[in-house]
Amino acid sequence: MTLLLELDRIACIRGDRLLFEGLSLSLARGEALWLRGPNGAGKSSLIRVAAGLLRAAAGTVTRHERCALIDEAAALDAELPLRRALDVWARIDGIDGPMTQRAMEAMALGALAEVPVSMLSTGQRKRAAMARVIGSAAPIWMLDEPANGMDDAARARLVAAIAAHRANGGAVLLASHFALDIPDLAELDMGARA
Repeated sequence: MTLLLELDRIACIRGDRLLFEGLSLSLARGEALWLRGPNGAGKSSLIRVAAGLLRAAAGTVTRHERCALIDEAAALDAELPLRRALDVWARIDGIDGPMTQRAMEAMALGALAEVPVSMLSTGQRKRAAMARVIGSAAPIWMLDEPANGMDDAARARLVAAIAAHRANGGAVLLASHFALDIPDLAELDMGARA
């Protein structure tokens, strides 16, 4: 079993509030973990700690591979047409153009390629953010509420993309308020830790 992500005895403090402490987890190739719990339980903070965007108050984070993140911001240039905005990230990630095309197809975005990101609906922006993650070719996906604003068809595409990523040896850390129909999904109840 090849580990892609290890968190050892992590603690997180936001403001003056201890969100969690002593939290350890690992993700190996093909694994997915659902962080569930109410608002304020620390799901998003844990993902940000795991991604290296938020410093842990204690413990260590080891990422053995690159990661890609979805959070509340799509991180796409709002003024650019969608395809060009995704191509910017492809160049940053050192990924070829066909990978961006495949990512757009996976999330049914081909018809929106020339639409400025600022004109996309909430669900379309979430699909675009997911295409950015797919197109990054990062082995570790950190998905914070990736299905918010998505309709049933888009959620089905999200679940299919996660399944394909895992089948290809990727790992997924997922925070969501509601269950997605993802097989063999381990769970961590963040609400029980609060």
